[in-house]
Amino acid sequence: MKYFFKCFAFFLLVSCGPKKIKFERPVDTSSRPIEFQNKTSYDFPQKEISFNNKFDGARINGVSQINDTIFKIIIKPENTPINNSAYYSFEISSQSTQTIYLKFDYPQGYSHRYIPKQNWGDGWKITENKDLDFLDDKILLRLENIYGKGLISAQEIQNSNDVKNWINKILKNKSYINWVTIGETNLGRPIWVLDITKGSPTDKPLLLFFTRQHPPEVTGYFAFKSFIEELINNNPVAELFLNKYRVLAFPLVNPDGVDLGHWRHNAGGIDTNRDWGHYRQPEIKSIVNFIKKTKRKYNNKIVMGLDFHSTYYDVFYTNVERESTPYPKFLDQWFEGMEKNIPDYKVNEKASNSTQPVSKGWLLYANKAIGVTYEIGDETSREKIDLIGKTSAQVLMKLLTDY
Repeated sequence: MKYFFKCFAFFLLVSCGPKKIKFERPVDTSSRPIEFQNKTSYDFPQKEISFNNKFDGARINGVSQINDTIFKIIIKPENTPINNSAYYSFEISSQSTQTIYLKFDYPQGYSHRYIPKQNWGDGWKITENKDLDFLDDKILLRLENIYGKGLISAQEIQNSNDVKNWINKILKNKSYINWVTIGETNLGRPIWVLDITKGSPTDKPLLLFFTRQHPPEVTGYFAFKSFIEELINNNPVAELFLNKYRVLAFPLVNPDGVDLGHWRHNAGGIDTNRDWGHYRQPEIKSIVNFIKKTKRKYNNKIVMGLDFHSTYYDVFYTNVERESTPYPKFLDQWFEGMEKNIPDYKVNEKASNSTQPVSKGWLLYANKAIGVTYEIGDETSREKIDLIGKTSAQVLMKLLTDY
């Protein structure tokens, strides 16, 4: 009988999921159907040109020829309703030197967001204004004297394989980083966490970092990379910080959406950053369950979380409520330190307690922790992103080490 009660108690402990959180404006995150792309090549032999979406992170739904030089690129979302942030990514192969025009075509009610990026084998470059015309919220892209293979994409391609390569790179000679698979998506892709600390993880305050909930938001991912790389830099500040704190970093929250070239959703047709109340999607459910298990096993308390995203401009979305968090003065000090250490930089903060089930609201309401949605502008330069990511990490470590 004693053994029975022990087993029953253990069953209750491991089977009880995380507590659901009520938000003022709840969102139904039950799965909805998506429209898969037809992975294929669109060939135009007379023009010696073809287009394809046969790689992870690609997005086109059709190509048609309008006249001798203009091609219509058809781009559709994975399902609707969805944010007006049309994403596209495809390869062009031209067997002769020629100038062509691409007319981007979205469904009615959707418009253009991202300035095209191009890679013709010599690195990613943003399209110059002289090669763009805007027509009724859509664009006409001129490609002058192209030859060979090139990529056209709303943002630089950073699919799950690219993320995996980055992780392998930073793991070298870093025995204090554990790379763990904590679950899998609807389509069987792994959900990863980087567990980072020095010494024993027990009783340490816990910091959480997330990115790529929304597939196209690559600039936020670049800031996340620079931020994490600074946390594991071999310097005295990082040494002190990682001896005091434990970090759980989630570098690819929505791998299905990223590899499928989705505008916003996962393979369940849901915005994962609206699932932090009921945890109906496997990505958020796996992450929250892992965090709960980790906290319980090692007596860690969550003190802060940053969720890296992209939008039209750099902005930090914060919660107004701070007195109930472990470090009520931290955000003011953090932003002040960033402005002091980044030349000609002014933090753009928008504070409001979350009314929908997003990560920063979950951090506050479920954990009484500091929550920030860390947004980088769509067209913020790579150099500026790197500087912001590294400096924000440096200031954060110095402040938290002194607490």
